[in-house]
Amino acid sequence: MKKKISVTIPCYKSQDTIVKLTDQIKEQFKGKKDYDYEIILVNDCSPDNTFHVISDLAKKDEHIIAYDLSKNFGESSALMAAFSKASGDYIVRMDDDGEHDPKYLFDLVNKLEEGYDYVCAEFQHYHHSLYKRIGSKFNYWFLTKMMDIPKGSIMSSYNISRRYVIDAILKYENPKPYIDGMVWAITTRTASIPIEHGFRYAGESGYNFRKSVALWLNGVTSFSIKPLRIASLSGFIFAFSGFIIGLIAVIDKLLHPEVEAGWTSMFAMMLFIGGFIMIFLGLIGEYVGRGYLISNHIPQYVIREEVRKEVKKGKK
Repeated sequence: MKKKISVTIPCYKSQDTIVKLTDQIKEQFKGKKDYDYEIILVNDCSPDNTFHVISDLAKKDEHIIAYDLSKNFGESSALMAAFSKASGDYIVRMDDDGEHDPKYLFDLVNKLEEGYDYVCAEFQHYHHSLYKRIGSKFNYWFLTKMMDIPKGSIMSSYNISRRYVIDAILKYENPKPYIDGMVWAITTRTASIPIEHGFRYAGESGYNFRKSVALWLNGVTSFSIKPLRIASLSGFIFAFSGFIIGLIAVIDKLLHPEVEAGWTSMFAMMLFIGGFIMIFLGLIGEYVGRGYLISNHIPQYVIREEVRKEVKKGKK
């Protein structure tokens, strides 16, 4: 029997890139008689003409299905929508801008078929700005520490998973899903392959600094309570340090009563400790807020419309 591959792509401001990308994906399946495929395109309420473009693609090609979300839910939620509609034995995740070159698609497939559950791209050189490269490295380092990801493991948004992994991911009800974290919570049979990072076909990345920080915070708080433990340990350290500093100040005052009290240093210390406390209160609030959203069953996504080619009766 043929194995089916579902290629899932969240689309946002991709009216100038998605046609070229889908053409290149279809090119990879020419001559592959052992594989069937589908391309699932999910428009995350893009403000441009993206849904019109992907709808036209879906109407002309039975391998392409287009979905339109009711509002901008975010890339991860758009992926969850795509996963929920995928029917393949293997599910490929990739971006809509051309940086994930489709010519490597079957390199991922072949590696997966060696017995792995999840295989991702290990990009050799990124065509990103310096601050993005530094941010990515910090994000990877921090998440590996917080989530106990096996040493040497690679995370990448260009990847392929087996069906059962995606089925397990779809059971996750958090309205702010963190898909990479879910993969590591499901399986350790993972691998990566070296791939060259492609150039964007057009436009610029939609991830600004604010969105990047939000993504990082989502990853940190989704699958680990280590930040809360760090907060507790930091509180103990600061409290103990404050006690020691206070004791030193009292002794110094008794020994040297002529020395004026250091109001400036005390004020600075209060501001620093107060800011530290507020940061961790905000972190605790993030955890509490996520529990609130889950308990109120806030949806990860809402599909407004589906577009696919009408197949005549009797045609397979």
